[in-house]
Amino acid sequence: MFDTVEDVQKRLLDQGYIADKNISTVVFLASKLKKPILVEGPAGVGKTELAKVVAQAVGRKLIRLQCYEGLDESKALYEWEYSKQLLYTQMLRDKIGEVIAGANGLKEASERIVEQEDVFFSENFILPRPLMQAITSNEPVALLIDEVDKSDPEFEAFLLEVLSDYTVSVPEIGTIGAKHLPLVFLTSNDQREMTDALKRRCLHLHIDFPDAEQEMRILELKVPGIGDRLAKDIIELIQAVRKIDLKKTPSISETLDWARALMILNAEELDEDLVNGTLNIILKHQGDIHKAQSELGQLLQRKASESQAGQPAAEKPSDANLKKSVLH
Repeated sequence: MFDTVEDVQKRLLDQGYIADKNISTVVFLASKLKKPILVEGPAGVGKTELAKVVAQAVGRKLIRLQCYEGLDESKALYEWEYSKQLLYTQMLRDKIGEVIAGANGLKEASERIVEQEDVFFSENFILPRPLMQAITSNEPVALLIDEVDKSDPEFEAFLLEVLSDYTVSVPEIGTIGAKHLPLVFLTSNDQREMTDALKRRCLHLHIDFPDAEQEMRILELKVPGIGDRLAKDIIELIQAVRKIDLKKTPSISETLDWARALMILNAEELDEDLVNGTLNIILKHQGDIHKAQSELGQLLQRKASESQAGQPAAEKPSDANLKKSVLH
């Protein structure tokens, strides 16, 4: 699957994903140890994207199970199609008559029908859901169990059973084992603490928001053609915004959306009016926008003071020009 940790980094980069040494090491070890990866961290740092690009890098189909409160086995594993079974029985009604023809009494007739139960209780009447699809797939796949922290503790206990030996039990049929072990990713946004039992079965990986240098690399990779000055302004400001106590911290994807929007507006640098007019792209709550505007106003004043202090008196810009650019 992967030859080395460096091979992981290179192949993920080929898919447009910048993985640091820690991420690449965990992915490499998971592929060799055949263990699931529990990826934790705040929303929007690339946890789901990691599963997608790893699947692409190794040429596997990605099967995704989106978790939510109230998710149960029937939605995750399989559903029994009783209506299809009933229709099938009605279609074979005449054949059933031939099977029980000449039977001496009800007991013998029922015994003959029981001998044919494999016809009526088979995989033909199972509607596979993501977990069973991953286990019964004829080709190796990647399985993403997304936002597992949103599911109930009872469902987490059920996952332990499935991930322990990659088998599922269907009462009407029996135990079904995996044809190929899937490459499993579980993601969590830290809404609740995962149990120690689940963590023991997984390799743990925590992904946080990138530092300025790494986010600059991501921005340049994902938004080609962006100017150096605008890119620097965006990264410096987004890093400052993430330090504010907000209801929702801007994600990496929102940084990229903001950069693309600013390029559409033909921006070459950030100024106060432009920032205030586009904050809704990176902030999704009005209270966050007001708080950020206040904090960024202080940042503007500080940057302006630093700029003024660093120039000779004859070259000090006017107050109007000081307010023009947030970061310059």
